[in-house]
Amino acid sequence: MLPMLERELVQKRKWVTEEEILDCYAIGQCTPGIIAVNTATFVGYKKEKILGGIFATLGMISPSIIVISLVAAFFEMFLSNKWFAHALMGVRSVVCAMLINTVINLGKKSLKSVYSWIICIVILALGFFTKIPTVVLVLMAATVGIIVNEIKFRREEKKGDSINE
Repeated sequence: MLPMLERELVQKRKWVTEEEILDCYAIGQCTPGIIAVNTATFVGYKKEKILGGIFATLGMISPSIIVISLVAAFFEMFLSNKWFAHALMGVRSVVCAMLINTVINLGKKSLKSVYSWIICIVILALGFFTKIPTVVLVLMAATVGIIVNEIKFRREEKKGDSINE
């Protein structure tokens, strides 16, 4: 859903910029629920306030509710069908490929400095090798990002002051 949202909201409709959609992804990761739904809700709210957020959320969840309801109604029949099982295997493969594509695209847009690469690698390692909850990892990355950028800002400010003297 995330690549589709980006294509639709940033490239096609130009409702938000790439930076704004990345911010929505980050906020969506921190808030409870599905990231794509949260992202759509934030974009809807940005465009049309409360009503936009409500309709964006409904637009994201309605197709899933319909499909899940249909699958649930015929679940037993689907489980015993070998073609359905094979199709699910193919769908899983496509989902993995789409997730990898999304990660690569987000990385290209987000990892613009050595510091952001370091934060990414450290948080990725912590995510793989520890049981630290995702929200804690996101908050850790945000905190380090704030600290690093504040230090960079103060250094630039000092350089500007020394040039003016």
